[in-house]
Amino acid sequence: MALLLALVVGLSVAGAFQGIRMYRAEAKIPGDLAVALEIGASRVSGTESAVDRLGMRFAPAVLRLMGPRRVDKKRRKIDMAGNPGGLTIDRYAARRAVYGLFGGFSALVLLLKDLPLFGVFCIAYGLFAADVTIWQAIRERKDVIERTLPDFLDVLAVVVSAGLGFRQALDRVAEKYEGPWADELRITLRQMDMGVSRRQAFEELRRRNESEQVSQFVTALQQGEELGAPIADTLIQIANDMRRTDAQNSRRRAAKAIPKTTVVTLAFMVPATLLLIVTNMFLGSETDFGSVFGG
Repeated sequence: MALLLALVVGLSVAGAFQGIRMYRAEAKIPGDLAVALEIGASRVSGTESAVDRLGMRFAPAVLRLMGPRRVDKKRRKIDMAGNPGGLTIDRYAARRAVYGLFGGFSALVLLLKDLPLFGVFCIAYGLFAADVTIWQAIRERKDVIERTLPDFLDVLAVVVSAGLGFRQALDRVAEKYEGPWADELRITLRQMDMGVSRRQAFEELRRRNESEQVSQFVTALQQGEELGAPIADTLIQIANDMRRTDAQNSRRRAAKAIPKTTVVTLAFMVPATLLLIVTNMFLGSETDFGSVFGG
């Protein structure tokens, strides 16, 4: 009994030293960021959970077929999407297997029934259904982050000016926000708590978000730290630059929308209006079309 107790104590002490060494090391966070799952690993719907359970046995085969390079690329896309619904690379592979089998079986049935066009649609569904959620989440997440970031920087500058250190101010302001940007900040703060340097943690933040504004924020923050510029002034300047950039992007989107609106008007509204006018003229003329065409 004493020998068993000594063995347990020895393993506990060794584990503790190993944990301390990992905490102090400048270790890189794993690619799929398991810590990111705290954002919402339990937010999987019933349907998605059933699909995951059904396809999990096929997930290793799908990952082998994808290859290491495509797996790393897809894992990065999932990180950029914010792990929607607790999505991981294994869950993605499981869903891709299920959707692929379903799409392939449906396409085969439709081809046997002489419906090749619908069969092609089923094949496309099997190939891309698992990626649609990721693409949509990346786009929506990027838009929300870019709308939130300028106001967040203004509040952060006020808190830093009140006397708090940057790390404490970042933690305090992140608690008051909800949404993708707050999630990203919590991941960054957790990384720093685990021993990752601030520079590396913010580089990971930039990597997870292909956003010009996030990249601008990280670059200006690192340059201000290197040059010793006041952090509050740097944050205010970044926020003003972001609002100016957002206004320019809005004007560009509006300029691109004008030709599209013109094409839609010429292609649909003008012919429909002319058809209504001509029809109204014929009906208003009280012409007996039966006698005209009969004669």
